[in-house]
Amino acid sequence: MHALDTVIDLSRAQFAATALYHYLFVPLTLGMSMLLAAMETIYVITGRAIYRQMTHFWAKLFAINFALGVATGLTMEFEFGTNWSTYSHFVGDIFGAPLAIEGLMAFFLESTMVGLMLFGWDKLSRGKHLLVTYMVALGSNLSALWILIANGYMQAPVGSEFNPATMRVELTSFTDLLFNPEAQAKFVHTSIAGYLTAAIFVIGISAFYMLRRRHLELAKRSFRVAALFGIFASIAVICLGDALGFINGEDQPTKLAAMEGLWETAEAPAGFNVVAWPDQDNRENDFELQIPYLLTPLVTHSFDQSIPGFADLEQQAEARIRNGIPALTALQTLRDNPDDAAARAQFNNHKEDLGYALLVQRYASDVQNATDAQIAKAAADSIPPVFPVFWGFRIMVGLAFVMMGFLILAVIYSLRGTITDKRWLLKIAPWMIPVPFIANEAGWVVAELGRQPWTVYGQLPTWLSASTHSVGYMIFSLIGFVALYTLFIIVEMFLMVKFIRLGPDDGPQGGHEQAEATPQPRMSQWSEA
Repeated sequence: MHALDTVIDLSRAQFAATALYHYLFVPLTLGMSMLLAAMETIYVITGRAIYRQMTHFWAKLFAINFALGVATGLTMEFEFGTNWSTYSHFVGDIFGAPLAIEGLMAFFLESTMVGLMLFGWDKLSRGKHLLVTYMVALGSNLSALWILIANGYMQAPVGSEFNPATMRVELTSFTDLLFNPEAQAKFVHTSIAGYLTAAIFVIGISAFYMLRRRHLELAKRSFRVAALFGIFASIAVICLGDALGFINGEDQPTKLAAMEGLWETAEAPAGFNVVAWPDQDNRENDFELQIPYLLTPLVTHSFDQSIPGFADLEQQAEARIRNGIPALTALQTLRDNPDDAAARAQFNNHKEDLGYALLVQRYASDVQNATDAQIAKAAADSIPPVFPVFWGFRIMVGLAFVMMGFLILAVIYSLRGTITDKRWLLKIAPWMIPVPFIANEAGWVVAELGRQPWTVYGQLPTWLSASTHSVGYMIFSLIGFVALYTLFIIVEMFLMVKFIRLGPDDGPQGGHEQAEATPQPRMSQWSEA
């Protein structure tokens, strides 16, 4: 393997590792902020101190997760400059804008209000403290919005124009960037997935307390609030996932084909591959188990629309490569002579496919004389890694339905007041805590691997985006980041377990439980002290 290819692979591995680690914290922060707002709202409306105790306890666990989420997230933004300098130069005018707004509008708001939420209980009135908690939730979700607007541009670039004079993509419409359907659908889907994550987290810990007959009033009420919150989130995440899949099918047909394992175009009405074993080398599935007629209405929301497979998509990519080569050759001329009118006209006529011509530049330094074999190889690169995308999608969807089924039972038994008697369900609940995290990670894999071979879909290939570091530097930094982030995970787990075992600070509601659980000291003990 060429050293450049190794550096690219290591850069991708490093960013994937840091992103996957960071994404363990993000959904829980999003969801817990909303659950805290819901619990404190009940406290302010009813005046019942148990809900204040609930908010106070769950806020501790939120704070641990929030702090480590910030620690893992800050380094990722620096990676764009250190490991992806070509990408940063190419799209920095657009990608940097939402990230800057996220810092100024969302992160500063959230980080400031977190301190007031945690330490302002005795210094603020009920209404003012509730407002602070809502500001934390707003900041968390605004942060997700702006980050996903930036990511949405990578998935479906809009509102921009490539400037051959600066060799950069420049923003032409902030409105288009903000209301990019890909970004908006992704934001709603991701945020609600976070709400579902927090609901399962609270349910699991509440079940742990109920099994041990500790903090029963807090646990039962937390369980009920989280179950009601979670059941709506589970339904919404499935429905909005369908909407995001429909948009992906329009914007990224190669990702859709990978999600469904479609090597040939599926004529309507196509069957849905429940399970399959994709073989990318031979361009076929070794095994398929289908539900007939389901895929077409599921993906296209129609009954007569075909779904393109990789055979046709590769041919389309090859045609776009050939059409983009004149744009790339004209661009090389314009770099030497910006006033060349013929070159500018040629560039403008073919600029829509410039990114595809960059795919073949990996194999032919003189793209104008690229061979048919080189173009075919570049077209084959337009297919993402099918196996992990196909199975990542099924893991995500399958676990979403598992969580919905679990939450239906949780809501029914909680509302009936019989949840403490259903020890079998309470025993399952703590084991459910990892499930939404696995689903979230699988969804990230589908979104990011499914976009390959592009950092900006259709415009900038991944192979051209990385910085020119040495292999040794990349190996060293990759090991360092993995070790550091693993330490962060260990710290979070230690702190979470510690505070969960300690439980809430028992106020008036927990005093009776505590009096029963903790024997009073004898007079002789006092005299000995």
